[in-house]
Amino acid sequence: MITGGSGFLGQHVITEMAKHKPKSKIFVPRSNKTDLRVWKNCVKVVKGIDLVIHLAGNVGGIGYNQKIPGALFYDNLIMGTQLLEAARLSGVKKFVAIGTICSYPKFTPIPFREVDLWNGYPEETNAPYGLAKKMLLVQSQAYRQQYGFNAINLLLVNLYGPGDKFDNDRSHVVPALIKKFLVAKQKKSPSVTVWGTGKSTREFLYVEDAARAIALATEKYDNPNPINIGSGMEISIKDLARLTKQLIGYKGKIIWDRTKPNGQPRRSLDVNKARKEFGFFATTKFEIGLKKTIEWYLKNSSL
Repeated sequence: MITGGSGFLGQHVITEMAKHKPKSKIFVPRSNKTDLRVWKNCVKVVKGIDLVIHLAGNVGGIGYNQKIPGALFYDNLIMGTQLLEAARLSGVKKFVAIGTICSYPKFTPIPFREVDLWNGYPEETNAPYGLAKKMLLVQSQAYRQQYGFNAINLLLVNLYGPGDKFDNDRSHVVPALIKKFLVAKQKKSPSVTVWGTGKSTREFLYVEDAARAIALATEKYDNPNPINIGSGMEISIKDLARLTKQLIGYKGKIIWDRTKPNGQPRRSLDVNKARKEFGFFATTKFEIGLKKTIEWYLKNSSL
């Protein structure tokens, strides 16, 4: 079973898992019919399931996190906690929990190493989301210790690629910038305003690479310790904006709104463990992935 299968990452994971030719069918519950915040629904969907890949979540960018932190904490915590407990009770053989680098402390030495995960409080704008996901790691390890339940936890970096969310309320920085520059180009606007100072850095992983990592970990990783899933690159938001502007061919100015938050100062992962444990490394160069994302949006939007 793959939760969140209709989402950005989920669609790619389904495609990737199908390549591995599983002996049994892939079941994908839909959120409009199966609300995983409801206990009885969690019990129902895991019946007869051998493997759970839990991708479902309530997630968005900085503005979205600031707007509804309570809902983000509750929704993500209750979904994960209930689904993991239902899976244990039902005899599921393996549970793959998708975590986030938002769980790392605000000031984490670069590159982020898994051993640093508990050395401080997360960046405030995404702490409720990051901590809710982090509790699934605690639960997974506790269940392994007490019940011998096989649950693993993957810490995913910021994703981007075809199928990403481009709506104004929930988009992350890559789709948000793509949309801003394309709209500005279309309207011949003299400038585009971007949140923060541009000094913060981020690491990005192409969504197809992320799906491949999840499939590899599902097949080969059975360790209780969390593991980073990323590309190992780092780029400032300022350089990201400039590159996006260049690829789109927008000629106006970039204005930085310093009254808006930057988010975590730096993000870059140590990804050696994933390579060592199950042979994963990112293969999509960032500029190529960014071009593919822009092309997909142009083809699928009303611009």
